[in-house]
Amino acid sequence: MADFGIDVDPGEVGLDTQRLRRIDTHFRRYVDDGRLAGWQVMVSRRGKVAHLTSYGLADREAGRAVETDTVWRIYSMTKPITSVAAMMLWEEGAFELSDPVSRWLPEFAAPRVYTGGPASKPVTVPATEPIRVWHLLTHTAGLTYGFHRVHVTDELYRLLGFDFDVPDGFDLAAIVRAWAELPLMFQPGAEWNYSVATDVLGRLVEAVSGQSLDTFFAERIFGPLGMKDTGFWCPEDQQGRLAALYAVAPGQPRPVRADGTGKRVTRPPTWLSGGGGLVSTTRDYTRFTWMLLNGGELEGARLLSPRTVRYMTRNHLPGGDDLATFGRPLFAETRFDGVGFGLGFGVVIDPVAYRSPTSVGEYHWGGMASTAFWVDPAEQLSVVFMTQLLPSSAHPLRSQLRQLVYQALVD
Repeated sequence: MADFGIDVDPGEVGLDTQRLRRIDTHFRRYVDDGRLAGWQVMVSRRGKVAHLTSYGLADREAGRAVETDTVWRIYSMTKPITSVAAMMLWEEGAFELSDPVSRWLPEFAAPRVYTGGPASKPVTVPATEPIRVWHLLTHTAGLTYGFHRVHVTDELYRLLGFDFDVPDGFDLAAIVRAWAELPLMFQPGAEWNYSVATDVLGRLVEAVSGQSLDTFFAERIFGPLGMKDTGFWCPEDQQGRLAALYAVAPGQPRPVRADGTGKRVTRPPTWLSGGGGLVSTTRDYTRFTWMLLNGGELEGARLLSPRTVRYMTRNHLPGGDDLATFGRPLFAETRFDGVGFGLGFGVVIDPVAYRSPTSVGEYHWGGMASTAFWVDPAEQLSVVFMTQLLPSSAHPLRSQLRQLVYQALVD
């Protein structure tokens, strides 16, 4: 596999060169008309990079172009990495998926569940079963995010200062203790809700391994995979490569700079967010997808067994349901019909319902700044898309990218 850069003629791996160019033509319009500042896309098949394009500006104000080594905020594309970390410990026998997390995080010993009332006086009942490791991996624990703004429990998070970021002075352990005191949205295992569950999972990795999350990632994942530009912050000597962050603003003709939104990445963080704290490059994240596509191993570095990767990327929702049936979809741009959820990944179970020519078993996720990736084992395909726009629901970038990639697949 290539370190980075195009290393195969697309036709040799069943991709049509002219059709691949449609990806570039389409997404250039987003930059040319001001909807995006810049973007980068990489398409690889059978372990070979067949298409790589950068376009636009990493920093509009500085006039700095997107380069192959641009560093991007990947937000929730951190979650699959944290899930892999947890499953590496699971493979070592450190815990079972059915274990209560309170065994390591005693603050979750007696969770309560919201049943009614306003945020000023919520009514709660005891949870009927403990929050288990499996619940964290599948977002079925009953936890939430303050920024959802659709449920009373979301408001309770915001009242404590947990919105797009957290109050100053909190480390990960303190944050998790604060979340544990808040009522759950529903009984553990009863529904799916996108949440801080993966941040709690990151804290579990720390408690079980005895290492801080950044150290575990560096020693057990990033080092072995050669992900040299991935971490919880962008060091000063790399900040000249960091993409600026932009956000859609009402009444403004184009997105406005938003570097101060959410987690700061130009200095060491006060807390390590396994749910959304990493920065990375297209090269680095592509190597992570290659490891998954190759059954848990890359260039001699084995993180997981092939059986574990297959298990993680199956639909784990009860009864084989999709997210539209079992979950609480919250993002207008995200399609939940035909998509289940595994251990850290969305998993396609019905491409027809998903309205996409992808394959059964394709798995994926994206980040708040409109980044995205997917892995299609049936086609030996992986795709990574980096950009810098909040929110991810602003434009249908992910669905458009899928159709443009798959129409270029000709064998």
